[in-house]
Amino acid sequence: MKVFLAGAAGVVGRRLTILLRRAGHEVAGTTRSEAKAAALRAIGAVPVLVDAYDADKLKLAVYAVQPDVIIHQLTDLPQTIDPNTLQSALAANARLRITGTRNLIDAALTNNVRRVIAQSIAFAYAPGHAQGQPPLIEDHPIDPAQTGVIALERAVTQTAGIDGIVLRYGRFYGPGTWTEVPNSTGPLHVDAAAQAALLALTKGKPGIYNIAEDDGAVSSEKAKRDLGFDASFRIEP
Repeated sequence: MKVFLAGAAGVVGRRLTILLRRAGHEVAGTTRSEAKAAALRAIGAVPVLVDAYDADKLKLAVYAVQPDVIIHQLTDLPQTIDPNTLQSALAANARLRITGTRNLIDAALTNNVRRVIAQSIAFAYAPGHAQGQPPLIEDHPIDPAQTGVIALERAVTQTAGIDGIVLRYGRFYGPGTWTEVPNSTGPLHVDAAAQAALLALTKGKPGIYNIAEDDGAVSSEKAKRDLGFDASFRIEP
């Protein structure tokens, strides 16, 4: 399968590229950096230098690849947490979820790419879930303050002509993340996150799936059943 991977140089994107190539898929991976393009070549991807905010160039990039599927792993977050700049970083990430996602969906429509898989988050649910209650499932409402998440998920799952899958990832830990070990509710190792996206290429109906470890915060039963998700998955060296 030919995959257009937006955000291939990111934390999940790099791990996913490795899995896709091992599974025999062709990967065209986006980055804005020449230096990161070289790193993508080293793991078997064809680098695509394009900015998700440039809608016209993004359409041309997708046209050049002619992919079977687009996978959206774009984020705009710093590599380390700085409390002084965290709010501006979160705002930038929300902007990317809104505008970058819309541009990817438009590029998919323009180039007749029906299947789109996108990264979202499983910790954006509306507050009020008390400890001891059943884990949150996918039909629980999203916090209205999470405008970027809402826009992303609507674009992917409610655009006519797009068979969209949204993966609501838990809080990342592992290589390249803010922490090497779980440090909050609903954790998710980046390798397991990448594997979920690989599984979604060919499995699962369009819709939304929680992707996280079982700790009572959110339920990933739907992803286990429909995608074969395994939170214990790790990439072999």
